[in-house]
Amino acid sequence: MKILITSDWYTPAVNGVVTSVKNLRRELEQRGHEVRILTLSQTRNSSASEGVTYLGSVAVGLLYPGARLRTALGGKWIRDLVEWGPDIVHSQCEFSTFFLARRIAEELDIPLVHTYHTVYEDYTHYFSPSVRLGKKAVATLSRWVAEHTDCMVVPTDKVRRLLLNYGVRTPVYVVPSGIDLRRFRADAEPGQLARMRSELNIPEDRTILVNVGRLAEEKNLEELLRFRAGLGKGGITLLLVGGGPWRERLEATAVGFGLSAPDVVFAGMVPPDTVADWYQMGDLFVSASTSETQGLTYVEALAAGVPALCRADECLENVIQEGENGWQYENEAQFRSHLEEFLSQPHHHEEMSQAARRVAEEYSAERFAQRAEAIYQEQIARHQALQAKQASA
Repeated sequence: MKILITSDWYTPAVNGVVTSVKNLRRELEQRGHEVRILTLSQTRNSSASEGVTYLGSVAVGLLYPGARLRTALGGKWIRDLVEWGPDIVHSQCEFSTFFLARRIAEELDIPLVHTYHTVYEDYTHYFSPSVRLGKKAVATLSRWVAEHTDCMVVPTDKVRRLLLNYGVRTPVYVVPSGIDLRRFRADAEPGQLARMRSELNIPEDRTILVNVGRLAEEKNLEELLRFRAGLGKGGITLLLVGGGPWRERLEATAVGFGLSAPDVVFAGMVPPDTVADWYQMGDLFVSASTSETQGLTYVEALAAGVPALCRADECLENVIQEGENGWQYENEAQFRSHLEEFLSQPHHHEEMSQAARRVAEEYSAERFAQRAEAIYQEQIARHQALQAKQASA
């Protein structure tokens, strides 16, 4: 098959959508398919290189973190993709590139599949002064997108139920996004974790609770800081890895709670090829977010062999297996209880690590691509049958 994937985000941007698209493209190509990407440039200039078409755009981060809007009409570039002749279009975003995906699919009369990555109602603070009106706008947008696609793909049942509640009637398939397990299975080079710990001035006898991801309001990181403050001085380091618009606010919050290094450490942005090492620095992965559609960081942590302690959320169904590879909590008392259980049973840590790795196997990039491929084949066959029926009418 010739498969066109469209996304407002792609390399060099770093987020869950980019990770998902890169993994999907790589695995589909390994399965013998020809894949091209249509995305937005990080500048106003358009270009094409190595199967990726970048259309000029401008930043509109006030609407949504990292968002960009297309400025180039893209006539020549779109014409080149139409002449290439994809068999199917797979859209990954609801904004600029979705309109192009729809245009190409309609011109070629081919199926349009759309993956719904983001629970936008958890991001209304970025674009609406009213949560109620913001959620209503999100529901309207979601229905409109669904009406213009042949089917929707979502990473979890949580998102499927959300779309059904919005009134979406288009077929919805649950396909968890996959990760490159090889990146996270490999152990860090000898001495690497000790060097990283030393550079951050984290004592060797500290238990490290690690969180990897964007420092943003919807991630609820203030809760982790509050819980860490409640544990008192010493013994445990809360390590926050990543950057984002909420960093200064979080640093001020930490000071307000009386926290300082090494009780809490802000590592900042780190090179993508070192992320596995940062997970492995942690004894326990922690998250307080309920805004995830799937939460690739959860799966990445488990793949790295790090058990997890996360705020209870529907997206963790079948991911966190209570007491085996981690725990879910609903309040501070449960958080502390599970943490104490973990700390009191060091002899079980290796068992939990192995259980974490086993669960992560279900989310391999290979399985992700197999499931996507099956959906493509089904939609192409259905579309062709409909064309034949219309031609004979």
